[in-house]
Amino acid sequence: MNNPSFPSASKWAKPRCLIIGCGDVGMRLLPMLCQRFRVFAVTSQPPTSERFHALRHAGAIPLVADLDQPASLRRLAGLAQVIVHLAPPQTEGHADKRTRRLAAILPEKARLVYISTTGVYGDGGGTSFDETRPVKPANARAQRRVSAETSLRNWARRRSGHLSILRVPGIYAEDRLPLERIKKGSPALLAEDDVFSNHIHADDLAYLIFLACFRGSANRVYHAVDDSELKMADYFDLVADHFELARVPRMSRAELTQCATPLTMSFMSESRRLKNDRIKRELAAKLRFPTVQATLVQMRDKT
Repeated sequence: MNNPSFPSASKWAKPRCLIIGCGDVGMRLLPMLCQRFRVFAVTSQPPTSERFHALRHAGAIPLVADLDQPASLRRLAGLAQVIVHLAPPQTEGHADKRTRRLAAILPEKARLVYISTTGVYGDGGGTSFDETRPVKPANARAQRRVSAETSLRNWARRRSGHLSILRVPGIYAEDRLPLERIKKGSPALLAEDDVFSNHIHADDLAYLIFLACFRGSANRVYHAVDDSELKMADYFDLVADHFELARVPRMSRAELTQCATPLTMSFMSESRRLKNDRIKRELAAKLRFPTVQATLVQMRDKT
């Protein structure tokens, strides 16, 4: 991956960075951030937990706080001027109350990178589009993400904040592939009923977040997607073929509706092809894993 030509901070006076929600992608991001910042990582787990020790081992300073407990957030106010918000909304309702609470304590003129979802667009009918497309969330899950984006935009206007939003599709990696789904033989849609899905490798997403911390424009949206143009069942077939597994059966939409969960059908009802020119042009990103096919080739070549 290319290294951004940022000026190195003095080891005696590194600026501070705060990560909210340091899961798998956050752990991949930490080594990059720790080179430039004194990093504080929020966890809801106690100091005796494995997560707390993993954060410390990765070079971060763990802080115990809970976005569902407003009083615990007070210690975060003014702690850092660069903030990465990776935490998901709560699982119910139409508003992201967690981000609303966070926005209430964010400092003035801070730089914030928020990790949203491409689901905010709803169904695009398989069309190809860029970041100027209006949002049209089709379910409560996506509505909560739009709510989070709105809360942070309001903070940025009110407090002169510098907000960059990365809208993220399905995240995959060598250890984040749909193998269990394929082994179970969970059916997918016939080609004529299938939807386009978008992808990003977890390592590339971490790198895009890192770039956005420095190069992201204020109040700007970026599609954090790779160059793949795959329908969902074709993605499953690629992974199945790579691991020499049987391909999943295919059904018509009417047939699949009878046996799939509503959540599964919601994912299989939204077809989008998102353009990623903006991350290449404005963030100068060079993806290490430009397509799913290229990733599987790299995996094969390593064995």
